[in-house]
Amino acid sequence: MDDIKATIERIAANVERVIVGKRHAVEQVLTALLCKGHVLLEDVPGTGKTMLAKAIARSIGCSFKRIQFTPDLLPSDVTGISIFNQRTHEFEFRPGPVIAQIVLADEINRATPKTQSALLEAMEERQITVDGVTYPLPTPFLVLATQNPIEYEGTFPLPEAQLDRFFMRVHLGYPARNDEIAILRRQRAQAWQELVGRHHDAHVSDHRLNNDRRHLVRVGLQQRDRRQNHAWNAVAALHGAFFEEGLLDRV
Repeated sequence: MDDIKATIERIAANVERVIVGKRHAVEQVLTALLCKGHVLLEDVPGTGKTMLAKAIARSIGCSFKRIQFTPDLLPSDVTGISIFNQRTHEFEFRPGPVIAQIVLADEINRATPKTQSALLEAMEERQITVDGVTYPLPTPFLVLATQNPIEYEGTFPLPEAQLDRFFMRVHLGYPARNDEIAILRRQRAQAWQELVGRHHDAHVSDHRLNNDRRHLVRVGLQQRDRRQNHAWNAVAALHGAFFEEGLLDRV
């Protein structure tokens, strides 16, 4: 047990080199991996869901594939397809992106239920069947599916049968203020010179860089708060309109 714990600690520490301030979420995903489960990452865009999947795959030396789910995605685009080879006069199986050790199903709720069901057998049985032939999936096998919880227009909610295939639901959230500063501090000074538009300066002091980092974080937090207040105001206005029409009781 001590060896397993030490290994998990090393993997989590390595992932935290790119995913800052999300130790609990990293440990949850690693726990699902050890339990041979799958994870549903439900959060807004820009919180590092894709980066988390890539970092874990690279940290443990596993193959990684990403599937961008769209309404026109077909089940064969996920599992693979058999193509007739005119030279050998035989059908050859071209494996799909699901045949990998770490699979990122990005925005899974944007695909049709028929395409979503293509993951059911893979997630539960750890195998896929194409044209009556069964192909085992590599070990370990982990599906990290993402979905945007604040935008459901044009999406297909996951059925209960597919939600049961996920071991846990993980929320990342935006990084804290100090974590955002730490993320910016890891960038190279040259990148910061280009970012703040000081190409004429040959050297940028640490003090000036720290001031620029704090300014950018402050501006980002202000914009985030402004968007959140705008969303809450829209919800309040909609609630008031429903109340005036007698469709909703005021809370």
